[in-house]
Amino acid sequence: MRKQLVQILGFLTSSLGWTFVLCTMAMDYWRITQLGGQGGSFIIKVAWYWSNLWKDCFTDSTAITNCRDFPVLWSVTPFVQGVRGLLMCGLTLGFFAVVLSFLGMECTFIGGGDKTKDKMLFSGAVFHVAGGVSNIAGYCLYINRVARTTFSASLEPGILRYDLGPPIFLGLVGCFLILLGAIFYAVTVFRVICPESKVVYAYGGGTYMVPRSRGRTYTGYYKPSWQNGSYQGSGPSNSSKISKLSQTIPTKMSERDAFV
Repeated sequence: MRKQLVQILGFLTSSLGWTFVLCTMAMDYWRITQLGGQGGSFIIKVAWYWSNLWKDCFTDSTAITNCRDFPVLWSVTPFVQGVRGLLMCGLTLGFFAVVLSFLGMECTFIGGGDKTKDKMLFSGAVFHVAGGVSNIAGYCLYINRVARTTFSASLEPGILRYDLGPPIFLGLVGCFLILLGAIFYAVTVFRVICPESKVVYAYGGGTYMVPRSRGRTYTGYYKPSWQNGSYQGSGPSNSSKISKLSQTIPTKMSERDAFV
């Protein structure tokens, strides 16, 4: 039950983060700057310049907005094109991650057996991590471009100093949620995907380490030679129980007993 709850929490968290990133693609005010302001208690002149991934806009004090859409695909500003590509790649990976995670959850009745579902869930976590890293790279590229202009000592005429808008912060929160959900997924299936080797103790301190070979385990007894023991293995099996010895240890007869 605890495993199911953690997986459900991971699914809700990662899906919410993926939705946040998707919403930022269509939001306005990725970067914004204000011209003018207040003089005393009267507004002298104010205007806002703002941009997103698809257009540049100007809004005056009368709430009239004029926008200029970015040109065709191959003539867009390079950094904007790079942000678009990284975010779209991250969203695509996130979509496949959501599907794999949903099929691999223990509470769903589709996706195959338990081992298959665990592998699918682990694959979904990997896709979420890759998509989250791609999204973070896209936002960081945009932030770097805005910061370089904002903190520059001297700017050419006509270049404005922009501030970061709400979509950037919403997208970063979404990336954090995606990575957090992937961690929840990985915690529930990591032990199943990567099991640890076990050590079996038998007969006076003799040890035998169970090897891992393509998902199978080999169990058996090991008895030190100084105890006149023998080794008997049970062969490849899916059970972790130790088989019992089917042979008894022969004892040597003394000459007197043989004579009698």
